[in-house]
Amino acid sequence: MLARVHTASLLGLTARRITVEVDLARGLPTFHLVGLPDGAVRESRERVTAALKNSGFSLPVRRITVNLAPADQPKSGSGFDLPIALAILEADGSLVPGRPLAALGELALDGRVRPVRGVLPAAAALAQGGAEQVLVAQENAREAALVRGLRSIPVGSLRSAVDHVSGLCPIEPAVSTSARPSGEPGKDWDEVRGQAGARRALEIAAAGCHNALLIGPPGAGKTFLARRLPTILPPLSEPEALEVTAIHSAWGRLSAERPLVTSPPFRAPHHSISATALLGGGNPARAGEVCLAHRGVLFLDELPEFRRDALEGLRQPIEDGEILIGRARERHRFPTRVLLVAAMNPCPCGWWGDDRRACVCTPGARRAYRGRVSGPLLDRIDLHVPFRSVPYLELVGGEQAERSAAVLARVEAARIRQRARGDVNARLEPGMSAAGRSAGWARLDAEGRRLLAGAHDRMGISARGHVRILRVARTIADLDGRDAIEPSDLAEAIQYRILDRALEPCEPIRERTTSTCRSTSTNDG
Repeated sequence: MLARVHTASLLGLTARRITVEVDLARGLPTFHLVGLPDGAVRESRERVTAALKNSGFSLPVRRITVNLAPADQPKSGSGFDLPIALAILEADGSLVPGRPLAALGELALDGRVRPVRGVLPAAAALAQGGAEQVLVAQENAREAALVRGLRSIPVGSLRSAVDHVSGLCPIEPAVSTSARPSGEPGKDWDEVRGQAGARRALEIAAAGCHNALLIGPPGAGKTFLARRLPTILPPLSEPEALEVTAIHSAWGRLSAERPLVTSPPFRAPHHSISATALLGGGNPARAGEVCLAHRGVLFLDELPEFRRDALEGLRQPIEDGEILIGRARERHRFPTRVLLVAAMNPCPCGWWGDDRRACVCTPGARRAYRGRVSGPLLDRIDLHVPFRSVPYLELVGGEQAERSAAVLARVEAARIRQRARGDVNARLEPGMSAAGRSAGWARLDAEGRRLLAGAHDRMGISARGHVRILRVARTIADLDGRDAIEPSDLAEAIQYRILDRALEPCEPIRERTTSTCRSTSTNDG
């Protein structure tokens, strides 16, 4: 007798609908599994056999052939256990389902159903294929319930799954709960002391999703401030939340109680990470840290200490917003729309340019240290932000920064203006008129064009740098609620492109009479 149960197989970040076909034939008792299974799938024969016996079912004394269709696509993972067991029972007549079955789950030897990764994209693939309900482990039930129009049935064991399908003991579908709390507890923008210019720069970065490089001596607060950046980022929209949740589901990183991710992720890999772990790859291909940070922040502390191939591999993902991993049989697309924030010291000892401690590095050592980060990568970073050591009086009794909620309100208002243009400012492309002048959102007045032309002559700005200066200036204007880019906006944006300024003592760019800090100097004194 032939039986079919539907399931799904994860391939990269997407899932493909798979049909588990079981045929019981006369002959010597054997168990054949075909359809390009990997090692984990092949081992399901032993798990399914033990789970059936320990759940009170007898393994058919027949020639069992299990086919995973389509047979020309590789299958991986342990989620085939439950659908294979159900298909065997259906083929043997021990289970008579009233409708087509869809299931996903790993079986323990005693028949318990264990959770697997990638349930959200798998459930979405099954729903797209016409499934009305899917049987999953209890820990995966709320995750599968995120798919609209699909009933997620939490089963604790193979026996409970059979009782539900047979109608002996129906199980109520799981209901997706509210999202996990946003941000990390105990972190807020107002914990930062001093560094007014750096706070200003990161507010601009958050508002327009601009990449930033934080440069300063050890203990100046670079990491402390970067880890509080997610508290001023707007929450994810529903489509963005489902997209990010699917990525983390493929990695098996979701909470069983509150699976939906609504706050931008924050990833901070150690500098010893390999290029594959950072960018993605392997066999089978899996997402890297840059993909796990999609729609959120990728923080690279001690930037020059990262492997050169890993850093150079970031150039295309942060520019295009995706990375393509090619394999002999397939190609994988991993989204990588991240806000890149990196931190580094100005020299190997860390004290170059500091007014309290003398640098002991030679000029050659400083050049070699900075040379570990290539020019093309630096050209893709919009904001070069200097840090200075915070004086004692500012550290213990200085003016307290605004709370995250106040900064977030300005960032959200700027994002609303950007959505009217179609995308965040960091990804806008300026059109050019017949006269060679920027049109639309990047239009400048005569003074602004003269200012930008002078910067090109003095700084040797690349074409990419020219566009990024306009994008940052557009964000500064959005934070102030203005439609036009003023010369002061452009001047501030140009200053953020000067890498040497982040490595030497500097003066404030400008002063404004608003409640928000408008100085790009990081020395509040």
